[in-house]
Amino acid sequence: MTTTYDCTAADQRAEGLEHAQRAIREHKCVVFPTDTVYGIAADAFSPQAVTMLLASKGRSRKMPPPVLIPRLNALDGLATEVPAEARKLAEAFWPGGLTMIFHAQPSLDWDLGETKGTVALRMPADDVAQDLLTLTGPLAVSSANRTGQPAARTAADAMNQLAESVEVYLEGGLRPAGGEAAEALPSTIVDATSLPLRVVRQGALSLERLREIVPGILDVDGNAADTPEAEPAPDREPAAGTGAE
Repeated sequence: MTTTYDCTAADQRAEGLEHAQRAIREHKCVVFPTDTVYGIAADAFSPQAVTMLLASKGRSRKMPPPVLIPRLNALDGLATEVPAEARKLAEAFWPGGLTMIFHAQPSLDWDLGETKGTVALRMPADDVAQDLLTLTGPLAVSSANRTGQPAARTAADAMNQLAESVEVYLEGGLRPAGGEAAEALPSTIVDATSLPLRVVRQGALSLERLREIVPGILDVDGNAADTPEAEPAPDREPAAGTGAE
């Protein structure tokens, strides 16, 4: 049975987190707030749970979900060949609205969909999300909406779209913070599977801020800084996480 918890109340927050942890352990889906929009989550290491997540959204395996992590040191456990520039971005902007695509550790026993050996990772800057991730470990997460529909800014918004395909809804108030006038932007996605790093989706974190840390990062058209007339860089193979909403 679907249950909603008001995580702005301490008692409901504790009960909700406990229920959400149990649901994840049972390969079910949960919805919770992040620092961008609400997310629907499942155990990243359970193919059954990931399949349920994709089905809830109306999404195919060709659009694998990113993975949220609770702390920076989880990066090296899930990704390999991490460029120094990507590590600088992680240290500067995690937790926050930055998703990065890496080569996945080949020893990992998971099936997120057609990832082509990559994984998209993010560490969210939200207390409820962090508390849940600390309890569960890495979670496969996508925006809590049906594909093609507006991103959910409250748990109630998510429930209107996902209904009983989700076991637990954790309500944490309007996202992103800032009220109705705040723009609901997803995370910015950076491809870190090769150099130079390249932005593949602009979102909550601006290109200008990224270039303060890594000046050589390419924009979504493959152009470097101060080269507006440059030829776009060759297309790269699609990677995990580029289908995240």
